[in-house]
Amino acid sequence: MHTLPASAPGFAPTPQPRPTDGLAIASLVTALCGLGIVPVVLGHVALGRIRQTGADGTALAVIGLVLGYATIALGVVFFLTVGVAVWWGVTQ
Repeated sequence: MHTLPASAPGFAPTPQPRPTDGLAIASLVTALCGLGIVPVVLGHVALGRIRQTGADGTALAVIGLVLGYATIALGVVFFLTVGVAVWWGVTQ
């Protein structure tokens, strides 16, 4: 079987897939584990690296950031609620 070289007329070279940034993946995984500040830090660092290198993973980093910030916000609301409930119980 005869194959044509990639540079033959009418044949475009196969583009190589861009790698996915590992910190973006780590941001999403740690966010799904509910680790709060960790996915936020990893997501911001991943977005900076993605801008520099052109790697894939922007959506993963952004989802990790959103989930991380949501976890932090829910934690703050939880601790404020518990604090107010304890304060209310002590003052009654």
